[in-house]
Amino acid sequence: MKNRYLRYEDGLWPNLIALAYVFLGYFGGFALILFAPWWVNAAGVLLLGHSMAIAAYLIHECAHNTIFARAGANERLGRMLNWITGGCYGDYGALQHKHFRHHVDKADVVAFDYRSELKRHPILLRLMQVLEWVYIPALDIMMHALQILLPIAREHSRHNRRRVLTAALIRGMLFVSLAWYSPKAALLYVLAYFLMMHVLRFMDAFQHTYEIFETLEQERGAEARQFDRQYEHENTYSNLISQKFPWLNLLVLNFCYHNAHHFKQAVPWHRLPALHRELYGDDDSQLIPFRNQLWSYHRHRVARITNDFDERPAQGEGKGRDFVGVDGVNFLTAF
Repeated sequence: MKNRYLRYEDGLWPNLIALAYVFLGYFGGFALILFAPWWVNAAGVLLLGHSMAIAAYLIHECAHNTIFARAGANERLGRMLNWITGGCYGDYGALQHKHFRHHVDKADVVAFDYRSELKRHPILLRLMQVLEWVYIPALDIMMHALQILLPIAREHSRHNRRRVLTAALIRGMLFVSLAWYSPKAALLYVLAYFLMMHVLRFMDAFQHTYEIFETLEQERGAEARQFDRQYEHENTYSNLISQKFPWLNLLVLNFCYHNAHHFKQAVPWHRLPALHRELYGDDDSQLIPFRNQLWSYHRHRVARITNDFDERPAQGEGKGRDFVGVDGVNFLTAF
């Protein structure tokens, strides 16, 4: 008999295991960073950071309604997971709307393009560059902070103020309590959160050579209708962690099969490897080798702050090494 609660019959165990990992890893990670031995602390940071990253990718699944049969159930789970990732300051509905615009418009659609603002404030830009040079994800920190500040500063976002201030108060009190009980654990939580940010931005930075449109709060115009499916495919890239050992791609919940995801958005994460093989077989023209992405992520970490566009990478052994990539397109930010 068909399960009336799940969208896909074969999704029960994959999603149950993923959710169990998120919650056990999140609370287990906190337990480990509270213990004394440094090697236990290190394991706790890795477990905590990775469980938050998997939570983020499950939010992406919820946004596409691939877990439960009813949209409301996906939304409730997505909102709950958003508290784990720290994205709860943004409205879940706005987050989902932004991500759908990304798919429909075939562009990176935002309400606020920070690049022009940073260029107008050279001191702030220099600070960001220094922090990013030492691998502190300053840009993502700024974007998360803006989720709190923009509803307060912008009059047309005032309807979000109560939710934003409530979330900030609750999370602030929890963090202060953790810092009071164990300053070391509070610092390690910050490191784990930075780890989550690096995982998400590492996957996001090189998956598209899309244009950036500051039109999220506007009706779709002509700029949103100029790109077709062929453009979408040719400007979307899959960045598999491993082709030889596909199970390693589960480290990012198969989010790296990005061309397959864009071809059929409603296909759940556990079916993406099979869809990728069906669609592309041995064709690796849209694959960015993992080693090249690592090189580019390190080499261009400062330049990426203000970059807003990349040409399609040349084919060959070094494909992707010339990518600068883009920051600030994380699906956890709703503006």
